[in-house]
Amino acid sequence: MGKENIFEEAIQAILDCDDDRAFEIFDEAMAQKIDPVELLAKGYSAGMTEAGEQFVSGEIFLPELVFMTEIMKKVTEKVEATLDLGNTAKKGKMIIATVEGDVHDIGKGIVASLIKTNGIQVYDLGREVTVDTIIEKAEEYQVDIIGTSALLTTTMTEQRVLEEELRARGIRDKYKTIVGGAPVTQKWADRIGADAYCEDAMEAVKVVLELLEK
Repeated sequence: MGKENIFEEAIQAILDCDDDRAFEIFDEAMAQKIDPVELLAKGYSAGMTEAGEQFVSGEIFLPELVFMTEIMKKVTEKVEATLDLGNTAKKGKMIIATVEGDVHDIGKGIVASLIKTNGIQVYDLGREVTVDTIIEKAEEYQVDIIGTSALLTTTMTEQRVLEEELRARGIRDKYKTIVGGAPVTQKWADRIGADAYCEDAMEAVKVVLELLEK
């Protein structure tokens, strides 16, 4: 089976909620010496992105999406194990969170997984995280980057509140901030003063690495 076929099979395993098949595909990819990070990005993560779109359109329901997410987490753990991230020098530190009032978690989880597999220490604070908690954890972990996700237009304003609060506390220059989420745009990032906007997980990895180099 060629590399592209393996990516397609990984996508389908996620959409079929087939954890056994997902792990079989992983083993086959490793046997063929396919880059596990590429497999995660172009295979399983692409499947989760498609699943998220199907959920929004009503083609699948929450229990299915939750099960797919669990498979994704297990596969990500397998990828991380192959990379032996615990023994590699970290390129930087980042926290990521879905803002207060927003219970959506899928996209953020994929972003966190991909960034982590690129040698960056990621603290995933989960969902419905307050601005105060985000800043408190950023200070506690002494991170370089703060990433926030908002999946609703009503919660996007929390990203602006974060920028304002960082400035009010005189610590805005300590961090680079990244925003993302379905309704979020580059225009919104510019408007609130965020350092970067990411449309998807692959772009997030690229942007984070570029910010850390600076």
